[in-house]
Amino acid sequence: MKVLLLALTVALAAGYQVNFAPEFATGKTYVYKYEAFLMGGLPEEGLARAGVKVSSKVLISAVAPDTFMLKLVGPELFEYSGIWPKDPFVPATKLTSALAAQLLTPIKFEYANGVVRKLFAPAGVSATVLNVYRGILNMLQLNIKKTQNVYELQEPGAQGVCKTHYVISEDTKADRILVTKTKDLNHCQERIIKDIGLAYTERCVECEAKGKTLKGAAAYNYVMKPAATGALILEATATELIQFSPFNIMNGAAQMEAKQILTFLEIEKTPVEPIRAEYIIRGSLQYEFATELLQTPIQLMRISNAEAQIVEILNHLVTFNVAKVHEDAPLKFIELIQLLRVARFESIEALWSQLKARPDYRHWILNAVPAIGTHVALRFIKEKFIADDLTIAEAAQALIASVHMVTADLEAIKLVEGLAFNHKIQENPVLREIVMLGYGTMVAKYCAENPVCPAEFVRPIHELLVEAVAKGKTEDLVILLKVLGNAGHPSSLKPIMKLLPGFGSAAAALPMRVQIDAVLALRNIAKEEPRMIQEVAVQLFMDKALHAELRMVAAIVLFETKLPMGLVTTLADAVMNEANLQVASFVYSYMKAMTKNTAPDFAAVATACNVAVKILSPKFERLSYHFSKALYLDAYHNPWMMGAAASAFYINDAATVLPRAVVAKARTYLAGAYADVLEVGVRTEGIQEALLKIPKAPEDADRITKMKHIMKALSEWRTHPSSLPLASVYVKFFGQEIAFASIDKAIVDQVIELATGPGVHTYGRKALDALLSGVSFHYAKPMLVAEVRRIFPTAVGLPMELSFYTAAVAAASVEFQATVTPPLPENFHAAHLLKTDIELKAALTPSVSMYTYAVMGVNTALIQAALMSRARVHTIVPAKMEARLDMIKGNFKIQALPVQGVDKIASALVETLAIARNVEDLAAAKITPMIPAEVATQLSREIFTSKITSKIASSLAGSMSRSSEIIPVDLPTKITHKMKIPKAFEKKMCAALETFGIKACTEIESQNAAFIRDCPLYAMIGKHAVFVEVAPAAGPVIEKIEIEIQVGDKAAEKIIKVINISDEEETTEEKNVLLKLRKILVPGLKNGTRSSSSSSSSRSVSSRSSSSSSKLRSRSSSSVSSKSSSSSSSRRKSKMEIYDMKFTKNHIHQHAVSTARANSRSSASSFEAIYNKAKYLANAVTPAVTILIRAVRADHKVQGYQIAAYLDKATSRVQIIFANLAENDHWRICADGVMLSYHKLMAKIAWGIECKQYETEITAETGLASQDPAFRLKLTWDKLPHSMKRYAKEISEYISRVAAAAGVSLAKVKNIRNQIKLTVAVASERTLNVVLKTPKRTMYKLGVGLPIYLPIGETAAELEAYQDNLADKISYAITKAHAAECTMVRDVLTTFNNRRYKNEMPHSCYQILAQDCTPELKFMVLLKRDFTQEQNLINVKIADIDVDLYPKDNDVMVKVNGLEIPISNLPYQHPTGKIQIRQRGEGIALHAPSHGLQEVYFDLNTWKVKVVDWMKGQTCGLCGKADGEVRQEYRTPNGRLTKNAVSYSHSWVLPSKSCRDSSECYMKLESVKLEKQMIVQGEESKCYSVEPVLRCLPGCLPLRTTTATVGFHCIPADSSLSRPAALIYEKSVDLRETAEAHLACRCTAQCA
Repeated sequence: MKVLLLALTVALAAGYQVNFAPEFATGKTYVYKYEAFLMGGLPEEGLARAGVKVSSKVLISAVAPDTFMLKLVGPELFEYSGIWPKDPFVPATKLTSALAAQLLTPIKFEYANGVVRKLFAPAGVSATVLNVYRGILNMLQLNIKKTQNVYELQEPGAQGVCKTHYVISEDTKADRILVTKTKDLNHCQERIIKDIGLAYTERCVECEAKGKTLKGAAAYNYVMKPAATGALILEATATELIQFSPFNIMNGAAQMEAKQILTFLEIEKTPVEPIRAEYIIRGSLQYEFATELLQTPIQLMRISNAEAQIVEILNHLVTFNVAKVHEDAPLKFIELIQLLRVARFESIEALWSQLKARPDYRHWILNAVPAIGTHVALRFIKEKFIADDLTIAEAAQALIASVHMVTADLEAIKLVEGLAFNHKIQENPVLREIVMLGYGTMVAKYCAENPVCPAEFVRPIHELLVEAVAKGKTEDLVILLKVLGNAGHPSSLKPIMKLLPGFGSAAAALPMRVQIDAVLALRNIAKEEPRMIQEVAVQLFMDKALHAELRMVAAIVLFETKLPMGLVTTLADAVMNEANLQVASFVYSYMKAMTKNTAPDFAAVATACNVAVKILSPKFERLSYHFSKALYLDAYHNPWMMGAAASAFYINDAATVLPRAVVAKARTYLAGAYADVLEVGVRTEGIQEALLKIPKAPEDADRITKMKHIMKALSEWRTHPSSLPLASVYVKFFGQEIAFASIDKAIVDQVIELATGPGVHTYGRKALDALLSGVSFHYAKPMLVAEVRRIFPTAVGLPMELSFYTAAVAAASVEFQATVTPPLPENFHAAHLLKTDIELKAALTPSVSMYTYAVMGVNTALIQAALMSRARVHTIVPAKMEARLDMIKGNFKIQALPVQGVDKIASALVETLAIARNVEDLAAAKITPMIPAEVATQLSREIFTSKITSKIASSLAGSMSRSSEIIPVDLPTKITHKMKIPKAFEKKMCAALETFGIKACTEIESQNAAFIRDCPLYAMIGKHAVFVEVAPAAGPVIEKIEIEIQVGDKAAEKIIKVINISDEEETTEEKNVLLKLRKILVPGLKNGTRSSSSSSSSRSVSSRSSSSSSKLRSRSSSSVSSKSSSSSSSRRKSKMEIYDMKFTKNHIHQHAVSTARANSRSSASSFEAIYNKAKYLANAVTPAVTILIRAVRADHKVQGYQIAAYLDKATSRVQIIFANLAENDHWRICADGVMLSYHKLMAKIAWGIECKQYETEITAETGLASQDPAFRLKLTWDKLPHSMKRYAKEISEYISRVAAAAGVSLAKVKNIRNQIKLTVAVASERTLNVVLKTPKRTMYKLGVGLPIYLPIGETAAELEAYQDNLADKISYAITKAHAAECTMVRDVLTTFNNRRYKNEMPHSCYQILAQDCTPELKFMVLLKRDFTQEQNLINVKIADIDVDLYPKDNDVMVKVNGLEIPISNLPYQHPTGKIQIRQRGEGIALHAPSHGLQEVYFDLNTWKVKVVDWMKGQTCGLCGKADGEVRQEYRTPNGRLTKNAVSYSHSWVLPSKSCRDSSECYMKLESVKLEKQMIVQGEESKCYSVEPVLRCLPGCLPLRTTTATVGFHCIPADSSLSRPAALIYEKSVDLRETAEAHLACRCTAQCA
C-alpha cells in the first residue's frame, strides 16, 4: 500500500513539473532588443582596438508548430577603431543602407524544446547576413534537461559541436529561472574552422601540453520566467573571449571579445509575415563560410568591374616596376590576386587573349594566376599549355607554384591527374617530374584537410608501379615511389612493401637505389600510421643480410616514428651484437645525438635513448669519421613555444672518404605546430671512382678470359654488385619532394661533349656580339611568399580570422655596353683580347620591396575590423660604373659614377594598427596606431606608479597608509620625476668617408608595449623603423670615384705623390742625445725594462730592429737556460724537449753588403743593411705597379690614396707604399719584403706618420727540427696600437679555447716578449709536428695528420713519373693518403681492415691476395710460396700486362708479360695505362692508382698491397674487402662468413685440376665428411663441411698438414646421401669441428 501511494505521489509531481525550455506561443510576437559587438585588441585599456557592433530590435513569432519567423527592426551597424574605452563606435550608415534589404528580410527557423534546427531564407539573403541571424539564434539554443540541474554535453551551436556545461537554478521568490551555460571552444567534437596554407604543418600535441597559442570560451547567462508550457526568456547575455599569441598565451596574448545582450521588451499581436519569395533551406544553426574565403584581410576593395580593375592594376605594375621596384608593388600584387580570385574564368581567358602578346603583362599574369589558389589556376595553366600558349620554362614555373598554392579539392586533383597523364607532359622529363611529384603533393594536402581520403587517388600510381616492376623500368619506379612518398596515403603501404626485401619477391631483382627510395616513401605514411611503419622498418633493420645502407635508412624512418622505449631498447640490444660497424656507428650516434633533444615531441624518444646509450659500449664513439654518423641539434624555448631543429645523416658503407649518401634536414616549431622546412639529400655513389679511375678499362679479351678462368676455379665464386657511377640529389620543402635529379655517366659525357664541342665557340661569339651591341633588360619577379589563414566563427556570427601574409617583388635593371679596339676578327681566340683596348659601361639597379602582414579580427567582403601588424621592407642599391682595360699599355681604369635621386637605400617599417572599414564607405576607413604617443606616456605612467610598492610609497609620503599601492595625485613632483617613463627609442648613427665624399646614416626608431608586459608579443606590438641612407658628405663636390692600375714601364708616370727620404729625419747622433735627455727628464726609466710603447719612442728608427732582435735573442737564451736549470722533474724536461724543437736554419746569406756583415752571416743585419741602403726604393728603381684610388673633385684637386709597388731584382726586394694623396697627410703604410735566399724571406711592415709609429717584422724560413724538414714563421714587434693589442688578446684567448677542445697541448710559459713563433716540422710524409709560441703560452700538437701525402721522400720519387701534370700529381698524393694497406711480414698477414692472422700457405699454390671483385676486373694480385726455395712470389694482373715479382740471388726481380726487366732499366712506364714499376729501397713497387691499385710492394722479407679509396668495399681476397668491417673480415669467395683464419685463407687458394699441372699445385678444395658420427637434435647424423677444406688431389699424399675449424651440416645417418651434393656449400651450419687441411703434397707416378 505504501509503495502504491509513493508511486502516485511521484506521478502527480511529474505531471505538475515546469518545462524550463523557452517557448514562443502561437499568435504572439515577442519583441527583444538585441545588441552585440565584437572587439579585438590587447586586454589592457587605453590601447587601440578594432571592432564591429550590431544593434536592432528582434521580432519572433510562430507561423506553425515548431516553426517561427525572425525579423530585425531598425538594424544598425557600427564600426570601431580607436582608444578603448574612450572613443565611441561610429555608425556605418552607408553599409547599413546597402544591407537594409537583406537585414529587414525575415527568416524562418525550426525550434523545438530549446533547440534550433533548420533555417529557411530567400536566396537574396547573403551567407554573411544569414550568419548574423545565426548569432542571434545561437542565444536561443538551450538544451534543458528536466531531471538535472548541473550537467555537461556536446551541444551544437554556431561554432560547432562543443563541450557545454549547464547550471540551472530557480529563484522562487522572484519567480525566475537562472541558467548559466559555458562553452569550452578548445574541446569540440566538431569545430567549425577553416585552415588555409597549413597543410604542410603538423600539430605538436606535446608542445601544446605545456602551453596554448589559441584558446577560447563562451559564457551565457539567462533570466527566464517560468510558464505552464515553457519559459519566457527575459534577458540573455553572452560573453565570448578568444585569446591568441604565437608565443604561448601564458606570456601575454591578444584577444577577441564578443558580447551579446538580448532583452525582452514586449509582446505584440501583429505577426511577422514572410516576404513574397521562396524560402529555401539554408542549413542549420552552424556557421557557413561565405565569400570571406576569397577575401584577403589586407585590403578591402569595392569590386564593380573586375576585368577593368585587373587591367588597371596590371598597367600600374608594368609601368612602375621597370627601372626599380615600386614601394607599393607587393600590395598591388595582392590586389591583383584578389581581383583574379573573384573574376570569372572566362574573364581571365579574355584578359590573357588580349595581353599575352605583350611580354611584360604576360609575365605578371603568369606569376599571379597560381596565387589564385583554386582549381581555376590549374585549369588555366593546363589549357594554355595544351594550346601551346606557354613555353616549357613558363609552364614549369607556373606548375611548381600552382601545385603548392592551390587548395586541394576533388576538382584540383582531377586536373593534376589529367596533366600527369597528358602526352605533352610525359614527353618532357622536367615537366613530367614536376607534375608527378605535384600530384602526390595535392593528394597529401587533400588528406591533411579532409578526414576521409579515398584510396582511389593513389590507385593509378599503384597500377603504374606494378607495370614498371614487370617491365624493369628503374627510372619510372623511382619517380612513382617518390609520388607515393609525397602522397603519404596509408593504402600505398602494401604496394611499397612488395618492393622491399623480405616482403616481396620482386625486391631481389631491383637496384639498391629503388629499395632505398621505397623505404623513404614510408616516411609520410608514418605520420598517419606510425605503428604499421614501425613493424616494417624494424624487420628491415634487423635483417642482417640486407645492405648496410638500406638498414640505416630504415633506422632513420624508424626514429622519425617516435618509437617507444621498448623498440629503442630492442635497437640497442641489436647494436650490441651488430657485426656491421657502419650500422652500429650510425645507430649509436643517432641515439647519442637524440639524448640532447629539447623539443617536446621527441622528449620520450630522448629519454629512451638516454637509457639505451648507457647500455651500449662507449667504444662506438672511437669509430672514425669514415663510419656512418647521425647528427642532431635543436633549441626549443618552452615559454615561447618556438624552436628549431637540424639533423644530418652521413651514410657510408666502405669507410671511404666520400660517403655514399648525405641527408640534411631543418625543422621549425612555432605556435604549437612544426614543419620540416627544408631537406636536401645527396648520393655520391661512384662519383669518386668516376673521377679518379681510368676512363675505360682496356678491352683485352685475353686478359678478361684469364681472370675469369681464375675466378671460376674458386669454390662457388660470387661477384660483388657493380656500382655504376651515379650521383643523385633531391630537395624537399615542407616534407614534400619538389625536385630530384640523377646524374649518370651518360649525362656527364653529354655535358663534356657540349662544353668541348664547336657549339661553345659559336655561343661565345653570339654573347660577345650582344655585349658589343649593348645589352639592356629589366626583370621583375613578384611572389606571394606566404598565405596562412585560420578562419572560425564567433558567437556574434561574424568570422574571426588569424592570418599571415608575405608578398615580395624583386626587380633588376641592367644596362651593359662594351667596345673593343681594334675590332676582334671573326674567328678570334681568347689571346686576342690581350692585344686590345676594352671599354665597358654598366649600370645595375637591384631593388626589393616586401610586405608582411599579421592580422587578427573580422574579415568579410563587406566589413573589416582587425588588428594588423604590417611590416614593409624596401631596398634599392643602384650602381653605375665605367671601365677601361688597355691590355697593350697595361692600364686599367674603373670609375664608379654617382647615381642621382636615390638617397634611401634600405628602409624597414613595422607598425601595429587597429583598422575598421566597410566596402560602402572606403574613404571613411579609420586606422588607429596601437600605441599612440600620448597614450603611451599616460598609460606607462599609470602602470609604473601602480607597481611602486607600499613600502617605497610610504617612505616618500609619510601620510600614506602602508597598504596603499597607488600613488595619489598630490604626491610631490620630485617623486614623479624619479619614475622612469619609457620613451620611444630613437637613435641615429652616421659614418662618413670624407676622402670619397660618402656619408652613410642608419636611423632606428622603436616604440612598443613591452613596458606594459615584458614578453615577445608586446615587444612586437607598436612601431619600429630602420632607415639606411647614403648621401654625399659635407665638403667639396665629388664627381666620381676612380680606381686606376698601371702596370709596367709607365707606372712611374702615374705617380702623383713621390715618397722620398724625409729631410727632417734625425741622425743617429741626434737621437742618442735626445735619448740621454729623456733619461734625465723621466726618472726611473731603465733601458730595456719599459714597455714597447716607451722604448720604441726613444729608439733610433734605423737601429731599432737590430737592437730589438739582439735583445730578443739574449732574452730567449736566458729564459731557456733559467727554465732548464730550475726544472727538476724529468717529465717537465721531456715536455720542454717536445715543444722546444731545436731549429737549424737552411739559410745561407747571399747579399753580402759589407765584409763584416758577410762574415757574421746575420740575416737580420743583412736585411737591415739592404733596408737602410735605400729606405724608399722610389729613389733607386721605377715602380712596377701603381694603383690610384681617388675621388675626382669638381675643383680638380687631388684626393684619395696611392699604392705603389717597387721591385729591386738586384736585392730580391719588394716594397709597397700606401699613402694618402693629400699634400699635408704623412700617414702611410710601408711594406718591405726581401728574399735573402731560397730558404728565407723577411718582411717589415711599418705604418703611421711617415711609417715611423708602428712596425712589425716577419721572418719565414726553412730548416731542420731534429733532422726533420721544418718551416718557421716568426712575428716580432716593438709597438702596436692599443686596439690591435686588444683584438690580439681576444684572438689569443679564443685560439687557446679552441686548441684545448681540439686536444692541443698547452703550457703557460714566459716566452720571448713581443714575439710569436710558429714552427712546423714534417714528422713523416703524412704527419706534422706543430709548435706555436706566444709571449705567455706554448701550444703544440704532435702527429697532426694530413689528408694528402707531402711530395718528399718516396712520394717525391713516385711523383716524378707524372712530370709536369699537376692534376695527376695531386690526384696521386690524395689517393695515396687514403689508400687501404695490406701487409705480410713472415707469415702474419694484416688485412686492409687492420686485422691480423697467421696465413698458413700451401706450397706452390696461388692465393688471391686482393682483386677487384666487380665485373670490371680491373686488377688481381696473387701470392704463391715456392716449394723448393720456400720463398714468396707475387703475380699482378692489371690492364693488359702480367707482372711477376720474385726473389733471385738475394735480389728482387720483375717480369712483365714473361719478359724479365733488368733493374737498371727501371722505372718502367706502361705505354698506355698509368702504370709504373720502380725500384724502392730493397724491393720493387708497382703503382697504378687510376686502375684502383695504389701500390704493390715486394722485397725479400715482406710484401705490401694498397688499394685506392674508391675501391674500398669492392675488393676481396686474403686482404679482405677494405670496408672497415673488422667483425666481418673472414668472408669466403661464396660470401659465407667463417670464423676461422685457416679456413678463410684456404678458401682463397686457386686449386689445381690435375697433378700433371705445370704449376705444381697438387691440391683442391672439397667438402669433407666428419669422421665421427654426431648426435644432432636427438638422432645420429653424418656431417659434411659446408666450408671447403684444402686437400691433396687423388693419387697424391700430404707431406704437411694443419687443422682448420670449419662448419658442418648434418643429415640423418640412414640418409641415402653418400657424397655431398653440389649445393652443400649453401647449407646451414649445424656445428663446428676441426678438420685436417693439407699444405704440401707429393704425387705418385700413377696419379690422375
